[in-house]
Amino acid sequence: MEVSIKNSPTGARMLTKPYPKDNEARTMELPADLVAQLTNAITARRLGADDLLFATREGTPISRNTFRTRIWLPAVRASGIGFNVRVHDLRHAHASWLLAGGSDLKSVMDRMGHAQITTTQKYLHSLPDADAKNLDALNRARGQHGDLGSGEHPNTAPPTHPHGDNT
Repeated sequence: MEVSIKNSPTGARMLTKPYPKDNEARTMELPADLVAQLTNAITARRLGADDLLFATREGTPISRNTFRTRIWLPAVRASGIGFNVRVHDLRHAHASWLLAGGSDLKSVMDRMGHAQITTTQKYLHSLPDADAKNLDALNRARGQHGDLGSGEHPNTAPPTHPHGDNT
């Protein structure tokens, strides 16, 4: 993860991992409250550009096993969820919540770093009210009037086929 100069408490670019899994860097916005929390943590710990935000007491990377046994599993137990949750499940939930909230497939694909749109489409299965949202979107696009779309309003007439036959 990279913290831009604009959001860096040190005024310098910061990297927490120099490259992602697929060796393709991507940029995404974070909620302002999360940026503020991260900024406070960086400032309070007086972290420099080469320091890790999530590290052991010695400043070294936390191993996968240590994170799982000392941080993740106690947090899951404390949550009272009552079923097994993996860290990767957060990624799945994030993509599903973005799509449920109205984000388009392409932007979610880019945010998740998927090479293929079909990978992102797998997250659509968890949208039980998708058809109702589709109807809402259609109504918004039609100006929220049920009688439009028949050519009565210039911005809501059905699109014509490039060859003029509308088939």
